[in-house]
Amino acid sequence: MRVVIAEDSVLLREGLTRLLTDRGHEVVAGVGDAEALVATITGLHREGKLPDVVVVDVRMPPTHTDEGVRAAVRLRKVHPDLGVLVLSQYVEERYATELLAGSSRGVGYLLKDRVADVREFTDAVVRVARGGTALDPEVVAQLLGRSRRQDVLAALTPREREVLGLMAEGRTNSAIARQLVVSDGAVEKHVSNIFMKLGLAPSDGDHRRVLAVLTYLNS
Repeated sequence: MRVVIAEDSVLLREGLTRLLTDRGHEVVAGVGDAEALVATITGLHREGKLPDVVVVDVRMPPTHTDEGVRAAVRLRKVHPDLGVLVLSQYVEERYATELLAGSSRGVGYLLKDRVADVREFTDAVVRVARGGTALDPEVVAQLLGRSRRQDVLAALTPREREVLGLMAEGRTNSAIARQLVVSDGAVEKHVSNIFMKLGLAPSDGDHRRVLAVLTYLNS
């Protein structure tokens, strides 16, 4: 897996680089501001060496407000297959919503505290690089808590909403089953019911899972 890291804290940037390289991944570049990130990705793309995923801080120089996430959104528009994992000190709903506005495929939003759990962090990076989703439970909770169109999800049972919330975190059916202490078959039934109640036809194929998550996050 080829990774670019955008983090203005040299200590954290070097730490993330070490975490990933120690597990066999290649960090092809590390930059300290959003403009350098965009320039780096543009250059790599021209060379035919676009990375699998970018790990980027939300707040970066010069104003330390939203430069990082704006760069991430910009890159996703130009390179929709580029995985983007955003790190943030706090849950910032507006930024999370903006990043997920297009598609949740290959997108992650984690709190920096998650980096302390090395396995969880590296699993999230790999999942995003492969086109999956990795959303911090706190992000999911806040987005759900500020729901604006609850009628979309009103047909779901409490258990189905719980399963959908875990899907939004990027968990597989097996992982959801372990989390809820139920069988894989039970989870598959809940997922099928979710698809049906959200009006996601089988013709949507593998994208149904992504569409369900987007419905959940945008509701």
